[in-house]
Amino acid sequence: MHLSDNLRASPIRRRRFAALAAVAAIALVPSLAPAAHAQTARADKPLYKDAAQPVEARVDDLLARMTLEEKVSQLVALWLNKGQIQTEAGEFDPTRASAAFPNGLGMISRPSDRKGVKAAAGTTAAGANAGDVNRSAEENARYINAAQKWAVERTRLGIPMLMHEEALHGLVAPGATSFPQSIGLASTWNPGLIEQVFSVAAKEARARGANLVLAPVVDVARDPRWGRIEETYGEDPYLVGEMGLAAIRGFQGTTLPLAPDKVFVTLKHMTGHGQPENGTNVGPASLGERTLREDFFPPFERAVKELPVLSVMASYNEIDGIPSHANNWLLNDVLRGEWGFQGAVVSDYFAVRELVTRHHMFKDIKGAAERAIDSGVDVETPDGEGFNHLIALVKEGKVSQGQIDNAVRRVLRMKFAGGLFENPYADVKTAAKKTNTPEAIALARQAARESIVLLKNAEGLLPLDASGIKRMAVIGTHAKDTPIGGYSDLPNHVVSVLEGMQTEGKGKFAVDFAEGVRITNHRTWSRDDVSMVPDSVNDPLRAEAIETAKKADVVVLVLGGNEAVSREAWADEHLGDSETLDLPGPQDKLAKELIALGKPVVVILLNGRPYAVNYLAEKAPALIEGWYLGEQTGNALADVVFGRYNPGGKLPVSVARNVGQLPIYYNKKPSARRGYLFGDTTPLYPFGYGLSYTSFDVSAPVLATPTVGVADSVTVRVDVANTGKRAGDEVVQLYVRDDEASVTRPVIELKRFQRVTLQPGEKRTVSFELKPADLSLYNVDMKRVVEPGTFTISAGPNSATLKSTTLTVR
Repeated sequence: MHLSDNLRASPIRRRRFAALAAVAAIALVPSLAPAAHAQTARADKPLYKDAAQPVEARVDDLLARMTLEEKVSQLVALWLNKGQIQTEAGEFDPTRASAAFPNGLGMISRPSDRKGVKAAAGTTAAGANAGDVNRSAEENARYINAAQKWAVERTRLGIPMLMHEEALHGLVAPGATSFPQSIGLASTWNPGLIEQVFSVAAKEARARGANLVLAPVVDVARDPRWGRIEETYGEDPYLVGEMGLAAIRGFQGTTLPLAPDKVFVTLKHMTGHGQPENGTNVGPASLGERTLREDFFPPFERAVKELPVLSVMASYNEIDGIPSHANNWLLNDVLRGEWGFQGAVVSDYFAVRELVTRHHMFKDIKGAAERAIDSGVDVETPDGEGFNHLIALVKEGKVSQGQIDNAVRRVLRMKFAGGLFENPYADVKTAAKKTNTPEAIALARQAARESIVLLKNAEGLLPLDASGIKRMAVIGTHAKDTPIGGYSDLPNHVVSVLEGMQTEGKGKFAVDFAEGVRITNHRTWSRDDVSMVPDSVNDPLRAEAIETAKKADVVVLVLGGNEAVSREAWADEHLGDSETLDLPGPQDKLAKELIALGKPVVVILLNGRPYAVNYLAEKAPALIEGWYLGEQTGNALADVVFGRYNPGGKLPVSVARNVGQLPIYYNKKPSARRGYLFGDTTPLYPFGYGLSYTSFDVSAPVLATPTVGVADSVTVRVDVANTGKRAGDEVVQLYVRDDEASVTRPVIELKRFQRVTLQPGEKRTVSFELKPADLSLYNVDMKRVVEPGTFTISAGPNSATLKSTTLTVR
């Protein structure tokens, strides 16, 4: 059946398919399948409460005991209306909870925040809506424990709740460890490090009682105008997949049941979200099925097939006229039918409502809820606006009992596999002690160091020699007020760039600070209003900075963006995308005047989107891309600038010269980018690019055999040598090109990579195995096949500097 046929399939067919897919999915995961002869529970203990029983047997038993009202309660969450379960002071109130939710509740959204409580005047928190004050570790653990105690002891069946939190680059809660933003973590090209990072995030979340996180984002991002590009692992499906799998292993582990220090993940956002029309958030994704399968599906497909993922979030956008929350083909045919996903699909926040308000598909939310559950959405977040109508829809015959049962089964499966029936509680006494430990802080520093990408180092300016410096000028508003990116809360301490340089200079050289330029009047990610600072403020700041720089031996200039100028545009009054890729505000003007002084200038970029820094690429003596580096920003940059750590990060995106070049992703088709009149189609910096303080030589790939069959794998070996005088890291990147095919293929595609550390003069052979899937394509019949022919196999330090050989497939 073609894509258009699937999208037009009847509701009856869709319901039948959903039921069959659910049954098939259960059989696909042996670890969760019921034993052939499950023991009967004791008379005084229901089978579903017996931890020794198989998960599916427990699900069957509990489901058979539930009323329709109890089932529907498992499919809704609570956020904006948490006042229904809280006192005015924000404490959980079991009496109110019983009155509002007599049949239980499936999930609490963001229990760390104080939704439903009137905020104190003037208080803000970056991780919640402006004005909200989030709970401390102990407060959060107490709140969740009280809520779970109510669910377990004061509802008829005692079903514990899912408690979801945000954890994009660390748990979004006060005092939690803040790691580099996702696009920074992607720049490490180090999946092992990413797994460690999210193991810490999982421990900190579980210590407070959370058991589900809305992360990782495995969207492939192919438009830098999009304000959410910072939340992604870049533009390449293989890199995104590898980093996403590492994040899942860190959060959740590789097997179920869930360990006591792990949390369930939610894959975000399925799909096409990362290449919206005009680069604007939730815009239509004008993508064909082939592009979906080749570029946007792979990270989701790999995660679902390779790890026990039990939660996927649908995306806001539409594909070919069908929003993801209403897309039966996407959520049922592909996700469940083709990939065997047996978990729950959760809605993005208010996405069921947006089928009415944004997509204009239904006259009311009741109709939207009917379409959403029919299309495969199981749980509505953050509140049960539409799904509160499910009982009525069942009674009206518009939604079947089977559809409700299938959705509830998926939710219960998570709760049993998570061990929540046995222990839904947190340890209040240790919640704070397990948060932001010395080990976590050290890991945050290492992650920040590995995230840093050296873009330029003219005449070996870096690393700086402290003995040759008497006075340093640190310039830039965000050198002192250091941004850490969206989906952040308030860490215990963010080490600013200024603090890092002051610590470095203590007893060695003086450090002066000048603001130089202000970008926005605030950088609170969650505030709707954003206003740029006027020239009347910036002109005197720039003049002051020039005078400060004149007295210095070296200048460290911090430029880029902040959480206000590039962010998630979640509403018409809360925008975050950009029509330009230029540095915001008069930052280039400041840079030009400073560089004109002839001083050694080290430019550090802190930002969420890749900016078109043409002037800096040409004129700055040294240029560092730092993205958002988390709470250890200043220490990590000092380590790199002064040579204690040799940068080895690589770009996970191509950097455009201007917005007119877009799209600029590296894995283009052969007919793309013929050329411009008076313009350039090459990126300013290519995908995979990054320099070091030493030099490397990456050899041409050597094949174990030059010819293989269509069902065979081949080993590829690449030699990499450190030809410089410092120890350092190189990322060996392996690319493939199908030289001749029945459908058009990208000019190159990343298939493998490995980050290696080499001492001066050291040489190492890196081995990769290319499998048939790495050479496959979707043919004219949309079947995945390997076609005989030749393939160019290339290796190098980035996507533009490659050495190649030929593989023949017969």
